[in-house]
Parts: sequence; C-alpha cells; structure tokens
Amino acid sequence: MNIETANFLSSHGDLRVDARFKDITTIRIGGKIDYLVSPYDVERLLLILRYLREKDIPFKILGKGSNLLCGEADYEGCVIRLDHINEYSFDKDSVTVGAGASVVRLSKLLALQGLSGFEFASGIPGTIGGLIYMNAGAYKSSASEIVKRVLVLDGERQFWMDKSELDFAYRSSIFQKHPEWIILGGEFSIREGDRDEILKLMADRLKRRQETQPLDKPSAGSCFRNPEGDFAWRLIDGVGMRGYQFNGIKVSEKHPNFIVNMGSATANDFLITSNLIQSKVKEVYGVDLRREVECFNC
Repeated sequence: MNIETANFLSSHGDLRVDARFKDITTIRIGGKIDYLVSPYDVERLLLILRYLREKDIPFKILGKGSNLLCGEADYEGCVIRLDHINEYSFDKDSVTVGAGASVVRLSKLLALQGLSGFEFASGIPGTIGGLIYMNAGAYKSSASEIVKRVLVLDGERQFWMDKSELDFAYRSSIFQKHPEWIILGGEFSIREGDRDEILKLMADRLKRRQETQPLDKPSAGSCFRNPEGDFAWRLIDGVGMRGYQFNGIKVSEKHPNFIVNMGSATANDFLITSNLIQSKVKEVYGVDLRREVECFNC
C-alpha cells in the first residue's frame, strides 16, 4: 500500500485497503485488492480517476459483483464502487437514477409508490450501471425495454446517449465494446400502476425464484446465456451435468445454469467446470454456450 495514494483516495471517498474480491462478489471468490474506494460523488470520482491515470494505477469499476468471477491473484490496482452515486428523481413518466443504485431497492421503491416498469428487475442483485451494461433481464423482459437514455463518462467528458445509440441486444450493449466508458446513470420509462398488483407480482416472482434457484448458495447468477430458441439449463441438464461437483464448485441441482460455491471454491474450479459444460454441450448438441459471467484477473 502506498500511503500517498491511500490518503488521496480516502479524502475523496470511503476507502478500504484490506478488501478481497471474495468479500465483494456474490460468488465469494477472489484475491486481495490494493484499494477499494467508493467516491462521495461524481466530482470526486473524476478526481480519483485523474489521479489513478496520472499515477498509472490500474482500476476496475465494480457494482454489486453479481455477475463477476475474480481470480485469487492479488490485484495491484484500485476497485471503484459507485455506491454513493445512487440519487434518483422522478418526472411524469420517467425516473433518473445514479449508476450505483441497487436495482432491487429501486424496484421496491417504485412498487411502493404504485409505479410500474421495474417489476422484471426486482430480483436482479446488481446496480443500475450493471443492469444497463449487461442489458440484464428476467421474465422475457430486459433493461432495453425501459431505458430512455444513459449518462456516460468518457475521460473527463460527460454526455447522454439515447437508447437508439446503445446497440442493445440479448445480454449485450455498446458499453461492452467500450470499456473506457463509465456509466454514471440512466433515465428509464415508468408508468402508473396498481400498487397492490405490482407488489403481489414481485412477491410471487420472489417465491418462484426461491423455489427454482439456489439463492442460499454463493453464485454469480446464470452462468451461460440462453442460445437462440433454447435454454442453457436444459442443455446442461441434457448432458448430465446437474449436480456435478469439482472441488469447491457445484452445478446446482436446483437450477443447472447456476454454478455455486460450496465454500472453498476457486476461480479455476469454476472455469474448469464451465469449460467442461461447454465442451459437453458442444459435443452432444452442437451448440456453443456463451458464458454470461465476466472473468476478471483470472
């Protein structure tokens, strides 16, 4: 740890110098991080980014770590979380939200006010930035259906991009092609609805997730993207991988598109298992399963 860097970062955000990726990812895997900082606001974020670039310190923007696999090697850089960039404001038919806001929390907040649009996202354990970046979705809906525009940071320049510019596709957006861009927030379409009906729908879906997904075990969510016209879980099940275990990693018996950490898993365990699934599915079905989980420092 460099004292000068630590002092600078701590003056502009909440700083941790003893963090590990296993502490900040939902699959609970990963090694040490030199610096973990949550800037107090966008202005402080800009100062931190400028400093890191000047000092040639690598950095990674991270949300809730819900779609991320990190290696055990120490990361000699700075992880930036946008937890404090989470403000929201309402207009007649839209809500503007900071990238660090919790998707689950926002969905519940809107529902309690009888505002519809985010029901599909009420079980996605990520941030608004991650929702946009991945064009995340559930129940045959996705972020692209409600995004109106996105606030982007490129270097020191902030600008809005309209939905038509974002190249949304299944679990994909333009931001995956531009790692130098940072999502600062987004504006989403909402509409008035029946508060009780919205809350009931969200409760029913939570119950369904609890019954069909291994929410009691650490995971990175769905491991593979659904191939066109089919479901990844069906193909994984079809090649006999449901319940397969390798060291600390297990293919969930409840939902085989979830690879769960049984307590001592490593990133290598995950990669070996997911590669085996891809190989078997290719051999039996001729389908190339594409991993949805992002690998970093692996």
